[in-house]
Amino acid sequence: MASNKTFNLYCDESSHLQNDGMPYMLISYIGTPYNQLKQHKTAISNLKAKHNFKGEIKWSNVSASKYQFYTELIDYFFATDLFFRAIIVDKSQINEMQAGFTYDDFYFKMYFQLLHHKVSMEDTFNVYIDIKDTRSHKKVNRLKEILGLNASIRNLQAIHSYESSLMQLADLIMGAINYRLRGLNKVIAKNQLITKIEEQCNGSLDKSTPLSEEKFNRFFIALK
Repeated sequence: MASNKTFNLYCDESSHLQNDGMPYMLISYIGTPYNQLKQHKTAISNLKAKHNFKGEIKWSNVSASKYQFYTELIDYFFATDLFFRAIIVDKSQINEMQAGFTYDDFYFKMYFQLLHHKVSMEDTFNVYIDIKDTRSHKKVNRLKEILGLNASIRNLQAIHSYESSLMQLADLIMGAINYRLRGLNKVIAKNQLITKIEEQCNGSLDKSTPLSEEKFNRFFIALK
């Protein structure tokens, strides 16, 4: 029988607010086997030092001058056991007029979709979400309620994104998906990075992958 494994999941979200004027909601995570965490932190730190990269890893910071760092970071992701999953929602499909609808409830249902279907009961998971505002700790408590029946989630807590290079990497990849979906095409370095990601994962970022996809999973929610 295979031994029980522990994984860390670092969650982030993009254009997820109800009235932010953005067409898509995205919630995602980067995951790693717990015993590889130090290895990834060191490798990313070394990459940053190599390219004299300062500050946080963010999609919004991708530019021509920083492209080489970001392209090597994407190479590192695909060369390792790191894995990514994203839930994508076309906000125009959300029916806010249905009885009992609240956007908060919908948001947490999407978080449940992100985590529940890919978290196996044979393993244990530490889940970290990004502190966005003063409501983050209430969000943790609500998520704990929703995921309460999932005994495989051992720990769920909020942290600042600057504390985790892997959470920042989730922001980067999720930002690439959002940019692709919105067809922005304004920054050459961003277009090149999207092309690189699509070549590495053998698929377009604007398409779902099978649920069984382990490395780079994307799930576009079809709302009824």
